[in-house]
Amino acid sequence: MKITMIGTGYVGLVTGTCFAESGNDVTCLDIDSRKIQLLNDGGVPIYEPGLEELVKRNTSAGRLSFTDSYEDAISAAECVFICVGTPQDESGAADLRYVQSAAENMAPYLNPETVVVCKSTVPVGTNRRVATWIKAKTDTPFSIASNPEFLKEGAAIDDFTKPDRVVVGVDNPAAAEILLELYKPFLRTEKPFISVGIESAEMIKYAANCMLATKISFINEMANICELVGADINEVRKGIGHDARIGFSFLFPGVGYGGSCFPKDVRALAALAAEYGVEPRILRTVDETNNQQKQVLFRKLLAYFAGDLSGRTIAVWGLSFKPRTDDIRESPALVLIHSLVDAGAIVKVHDPVSLENARKVMGDRITYCDHHYDACDGADAIAIVTEWNEFRNPDFDYIKLKMKSPVIFDGRNLYDRTKMAARGFYYSGIGLSPLSVRK
Repeated sequence: MKITMIGTGYVGLVTGTCFAESGNDVTCLDIDSRKIQLLNDGGVPIYEPGLEELVKRNTSAGRLSFTDSYEDAISAAECVFICVGTPQDESGAADLRYVQSAAENMAPYLNPETVVVCKSTVPVGTNRRVATWIKAKTDTPFSIASNPEFLKEGAAIDDFTKPDRVVVGVDNPAAAEILLELYKPFLRTEKPFISVGIESAEMIKYAANCMLATKISFINEMANICELVGADINEVRKGIGHDARIGFSFLFPGVGYGGSCFPKDVRALAALAAEYGVEPRILRTVDETNNQQKQVLFRKLLAYFAGDLSGRTIAVWGLSFKPRTDDIRESPALVLIHSLVDAGAIVKVHDPVSLENARKVMGDRITYCDHHYDACDGADAIAIVTEWNEFRNPDFDYIKLKMKSPVIFDGRNLYDRTKMAARGFYYSGIGLSPLSVRK
């Protein structure tokens, strides 16, 4: 099948590459000519494990190509996927300018009966607007469909090739059949292909992300209570996670969620609800709880150093909002770093893949270290924000020698607090009462 992806971000590039891997002819279109040049030169504009290899293999096989020309990309396509960004505006609602631009620019080159698929996360009603925008520019008959994505950054290829389910929203049964044929190679283990109405498909994406965000904010709030009353959040998590109605997924306490999806989608759905006269109390609370949680390590550091961080050297491990990605959008690490710098602290940071992205935001206000041990030189404390695997089993004796004082504030509960106390560290996790250092 001949497919066009509009947008070469996480969704467009991963989706297009995986469709090419299953034998389709895929053209990826982006108006950013620098990204297209990079892709044509064999590079990829994002960090996603395994993606660069797949891109190179399918490009070499002639199944995957890249262009900045709408005419070249659309004129032969049987399916066109819109995978552009939908950033939030000042009210928190989704900004659809890029979706509208994609719809209007593709219209003159559409083939009859092309299926136009919106894979961008968009508010309910957007697919209908896409159809209106296209019809204003062409008389060519086409079908519309909604096909929400459920990809996790850092595991996007596995998520796409081994999906829990595929959801499509259609009016035209023929469009559903085309999409089923396209997704069949990834549904061989009897995972469901769920065909629903267009508005339901749009809502499924928001509902799913908001439910997961709610679980994260809930367990973080429970962790904060546990720490105050002397309970252990790890024990509490086990006790509730084995309830089949709750489960363990997304029930890890931490420093709050970030990235390009959860914060934006929670706010966008809240804005949509308000537009229809519904007070989104739960969604507003989830967002507020998460914003407060991003300050938890700063509050702990400030309290430990008696309210004065001026001149203190703090090592920050992890900058991306989660491991296995270089995405720092809405990252709790940036919130912490800004607060530390504003409080007069000296901040030294390390992340396996996100240093350059952070440098674009923070400039020379902080020190960038190529190894997490380097960040510990002369540090008064370490703050762990992202749970990269290389942080899980460090040489604690070596770290202790490098630090000014052996103090760790762990935003991901990577270590056993009893063992850390035995090693001579002051250790504070999330939802765990710190133990006194054993001499």
